[in-house]
Amino acid sequence: MSKLPPAALVYGPKVPFSDELHATKYRLPNEPFREAMNRIAAPLTDSDAHFHDFRDTIADMRFLPAGRVQAAIGTSKRVTAQNCYVSGTIEDSFVDGPGSIMARAMEAAATMRMGGGIGYDFSTLRPRGALIKKLMSQSSGPVSFMEIFDAVCRCTSSSGHRRGAQMGVLRVDHPDIEEFIHAKQNETKLRGFNISIAATDEFMRAVRDDLPFDLRFGGTVYRTIDARALWDSIMRSTWDWAEPGVLFIDTMNRMNNLWYCEVVCATNPCAEQILPPFGACLLGSFNLTRYLRRDSAGNLYFDFAQYEADIPGVVRAMDNVVDVSLYPLPEQEAEARSKRRMGLGVTGLANTAECLGMPYGSPAFLAFEDKVLRLLTRTAYMASVDLAIEKGPFPLFDAEKYCQSEFIKTLDADVQERIRKHGIRNSHLTSIAPTGTISLCADNISSSIEPVFSYEFDRTVIEFGGARVETVQDWAYREHGVRGKKCSQVTVDEHLAVLCTAQRHIDSAVSKTCNIDSSVPWEDFKNVYMRAWENGAKGCTTFRVDGKRGGILVEKPAQETIDAPDETTGDPKKPGGSCTFDPLTGRRSCE
Repeated sequence: MSKLPPAALVYGPKVPFSDELHATKYRLPNEPFREAMNRIAAPLTDSDAHFHDFRDTIADMRFLPAGRVQAAIGTSKRVTAQNCYVSGTIEDSFVDGPGSIMARAMEAAATMRMGGGIGYDFSTLRPRGALIKKLMSQSSGPVSFMEIFDAVCRCTSSSGHRRGAQMGVLRVDHPDIEEFIHAKQNETKLRGFNISIAATDEFMRAVRDDLPFDLRFGGTVYRTIDARALWDSIMRSTWDWAEPGVLFIDTMNRMNNLWYCEVVCATNPCAEQILPPFGACLLGSFNLTRYLRRDSAGNLYFDFAQYEADIPGVVRAMDNVVDVSLYPLPEQEAEARSKRRMGLGVTGLANTAECLGMPYGSPAFLAFEDKVLRLLTRTAYMASVDLAIEKGPFPLFDAEKYCQSEFIKTLDADVQERIRKHGIRNSHLTSIAPTGTISLCADNISSSIEPVFSYEFDRTVIEFGGARVETVQDWAYREHGVRGKKCSQVTVDEHLAVLCTAQRHIDSAVSKTCNIDSSVPWEDFKNVYMRAWENGAKGCTTFRVDGKRGGILVEKPAQETIDAPDETTGDPKKPGGSCTFDPLTGRRSCE
């Protein structure tokens, strides 16, 4: 095992902007970084040795717990440490019953008020114009009801913990799919939502084979359409407006470790977590840049031994979050405790690989990405088995059915055998989140598995005494003089290869944005999504900087600012809204 000497530990961000951002978003008033790490580690560790190991891992920023964990654990705030949730099933009723539209809206308010992002499947609501027998009137359709949840998001975000974040999903075979596609082609409506289409295998085959496709609800076919025409409409919207995203819902369910006891219909706001009704998940990412070392000749190398050694302690600590966290709803707590999901991922991949001489998307880069994620998944699963031996498997574990999961079958044979013999503590263990804010806090490392967007940019820091502008440089450029391949230089094929390489080793989903410009031919653009589906991805999102939404953002950029915290609560003052894409940094974030 490789162990860092104490002198090598540099606690907290070195870049002033990053330290101030971290203090504003995740620390208590006047709380030093190291004390914050003590606060987080203490409730999440099982022994003195575990405390010191995990505390050092997060203090050295080798592991970055997601924002909700850092802001909630060890504080007296009534906020949740779980990053994200999916709503309970929305029943096709406005006010009648516990699952009605208004009841779910109240639950959403409670969830966002405590800092949780939330996703919804609106496919359960009857289409516009359908008869409501009880009232002898017509339904206004799911898109109209989304406006209620949008208003709830705007209202509850003022509670101060963070801006609200929501994901709205509609199945591609819903009769109102065309209205849904066009719902956000503006700058005024549904601003509290990201939206995604749940594309079925049936639909994708119909597009590929040029077949007709039925739109249906409740067993009734409303009309039959041209699948390719609908696909073109979806693609045109994503080309111009960067939405809707596309979720490959059948792949999600087919590869789900819990295929035998749940059906997933929606995701969290940034789509890295596939969750059932009332599903909950916590996130965290290994900062790969912190595993770069120099050998005796001064050459950089990646310390795989230290990386592997850190994973079990992180799994143990994150498993404890399930028990320590507060939950907005009892149903969410029951769901979390019965399955004990977590989503561990990585960030800083581009910076790390390119400092080692591997250009983004190159064969060497993909091989490094494959090795890093393969080791993460293997080690995390083994650590979870060890926890099951010590503490027991998650309550809904069924050895035979769990080991029949299409994803579990991809694991090494010895991992499968240990799961079958001893059980496993956590139903899911891996996820690739956008990591926009925590990557900025970690001295502006490249976020998640995305390429570098720019080598430097200006940020505004708003203090009580006024504002100042600070130039923030890319970590690899600042620390090593490495100019990585910028997003504008990455090809569509390279984006897709990085996405699909990651998905092979991730049991949940990968949140990745394929950034493109107008030089990409229209047919090549459409093929990104088709090829993602064919290669096993669970979803795909694109962003065209010179598109209609991009043009608006570039003209009047939504800069990340550090606001002075509220004097009473210590929380940052942030407006409501969906997950954001920042054109200055290329970062996507729901934090």
